[in-house]
Amino acid sequence: MKFDDDIGLLLKAIGFSAEKHRNQRRKDIPHSPYINHPIEVLETLWELGGVRDEAILLAAILHDTIEDTNTTAEEIEVIFGPEVLSLVLEVSDDKSLPKAIRKQLQIETAPHKSEGAKLIKLADKLCNVRDTLYSPPVSWPKKRQMEYLLWTEKVVQGLRGINQSMEEAYDSLMAEGKRKFMMKGM
Repeated sequence: MKFDDDIGLLLKAIGFSAEKHRNQRRKDIPHSPYINHPIEVLETLWELGGVRDEAILLAAILHDTIEDTNTTAEEIEVIFGPEVLSLVLEVSDDKSLPKAIRKQLQIETAPHKSEGAKLIKLADKLCNVRDTLYSPPVSWPKKRQMEYLLWTEKVVQGLRGINQSMEEAYDSLMAEGKRKFMMKGM
């Protein structure tokens, strides 16, 4: 019974996130549906990270809903509970702040996040680095791509020690990114 309930709630979270992100597209060449990103973060936590904690997995699929849609904290708390809401809020940027401040805050707050938030943030950065290498936003020149990779490195530094498999995958992608951009004269 518990397994069915857990799967049911996860499917509900996927549907909720898909509905909230329904009109959003990634900035890559094919303009992929945005929901692909939260699903990839969830899958990374499950497959690569070995994460089985229900609240972390639910928060992973919902991690951008408050930040990037009209979703309220109250909606998430009512449907998914206070623990999931807490994780979602912990990994959400305050969009009322300028971008440079939000980016600096991610670096500064990374070491102080809860274990669950660190796992979500690490999976998110790993997926974003992969996307930057293989399917970058069309408007990003190579210099901006490399700057983004170097910024994620500062955020991930504060997340170290949380999951060896995901950290090794991140490190491998970063090494590939540095080779790619160094070979192109960056």
